Parts: sequence; structure tokens; C-alpha cells
Amino acid sequence: MLIRVFIALLLPTIALSQDLSGKWAGRLVMAPTGCFPVYTIQFELTDSAGIITGTALHYSDSFNYIKKNIVGSFSKDSNRLLLEENSLLAVNLKQDCVPCLKKYTLTYHRGGIAIADEQIRGTWISPADKATDGKTNCDPGTIVLNRVTKLERKNVSPALTQTKTNVLVREIKLDSCTIEIELFDNGQIDKDTVSVYVNNRPVVYHQMLKAQPIPIRLSIHAKKNIQEVVMVGENLGTIPPNTALMIIKAGEQRYQLYLAADEKRNALVRFIYEPTH
Repeated sequence: MLIRVFIALLLPTIALSQDLSGKWAGRLVMAPTGCFPVYTIQFELTDSAGIITGTALHYSDSFNYIKKNIVGSFSKDSNRLLLEENSLLAVNLKQDCVPCLKKYTLTYHRGGIAIADEQIRGTWISPADKATDGKTNCDPGTIVLNRVTKLERKNVSPALTQTKTNVLVREIKLDSCTIEIELFDNGQIDKDTVSVYVNNRPVVYHQMLKAQPIPIRLSIHAKKNIQEVVMVGENLGTIPPNTALMIIKAGEQRYQLYLAADEKRNALVRFIYEPTH
């Protein structure tokens, strides 16, 4: 009896110290109008002090699947997990299906001490309830995943917090509360891969710079009037250093910056909100 009481008291502590790194698998339910009302989903997550990065694989069979980049955060105090799919990595769907980029609001649960007893579950939505074409409806749904494997890591930290130095490229004062950023490869496509952090939170994770833009949308306001955007070069490409063209649109203001990152430095752009009235 004393042993059972001890285990019951210990479980909440184990959950609060939980690292979500590893593979999770389960079912995602869509509205009846979806291409696949119920299908299998897998998350492969890396948890670095509550900063979550990884991939989401959705599939109904070997001929219909989508793989997406995913970022977010995990609060150990509340066991709340917020995830957002921000780009498509691979798509193979029947012709009449359009993928949805999803935002997940999940909670972590643990029923015992085995890996199989760990679960994350909750709900998901898509921006404006639309698919990536901006037209097709993408009604919200639910999701339940169980842990399949656990990744054991030591002293893992995001690339931003390693030994690289953040070099300020430019400080920009804005009177608009919305910032739209596009990142392109600067010149020849040479397989440069980057991650982007906003105020130390990942918004882009290990994406290759191409002629097509990587879009980033930020909000800035009086109570939090500084946004620091850092580009981390995850490799040097075939033509070092890792370089990017950043196009910035904020209201009537337009900027074009050239960023460079390598093994020792990251590129930092600082935005300061100063409304004119």
C-alpha cells in the first residue's frame, strides 16, 4: 500500500519534468467534408527547454500523405502544448485535395510510468478556416497521439543559444503593427538552410532558401514594442557563407536587406514600434 501511494505522489512530478522529444502517433479527425475525415498522424518532436521543433506527417495510405514543418512551445507548469505547422515539406495527395496548415492546442497526459501511457490530445484549427489555396474550407477538428519512442538527449539547446554571435544588421522603427517578411536565397540557389527565431522563439526550422519566399508574419504593439528576428545558418550551402535576401513590408514602409550567417554569427534584425499618433 505504501508503495502505491508513493508512486501516485511521484507521477505528477514526473509529468511536470517531462521532455516531449521523440515520436508520437495517433489519429486526427476532420469535418465530414474533409478529404480524409479520419487519418493517421505522426509528430517527431524535439523539446529544447520548452521550445518545440520538428515535423508532422499526415497520411491515409502510402499514396496520400503530407509532411509539414512544425514549431511551438510546451509549458510544464500547465502541461499545455501549442504547435503550429508553418510550411509544407512534402505533398502527395489525390487531385481534389488541398492541404491545411494547422494550429494545435494540446495538453499532455500521463497515466502511468511506461512510454505507452503518455498522451497528447486536444483540438486544431486552420487560419481563417481555409486551406493553403485560401478558398477551400478547412473546418476545425480533434487529435489524439500516444508516445511511440522517447529521444534521450543531453545538453541540447536551440541553435540560437549556442556559441554563435548575433550580429545586428539593422534596427528599423515602424509605425505599423503588422510586419510581413519574405526570405529568399540571395542570388544562386546553393542549398542554404536556415532557421528563424523571433524573440528566441522558432518560427522557421531548417528550411532551404529558394527563389520562392519563406513567409513570416509578425505582430508588434505598444506593450511589446520590440521584435528581434534572428536568422541562423544551419549550413553554409555550396557557396559560403549562408546568405539571404529579406523583403520587409510594414504598412507603407518597405525594406530590402541582405543577411549573412555562418558558423560563428547569426543575422539579427530589430524592429521597434513607434506609432506616429
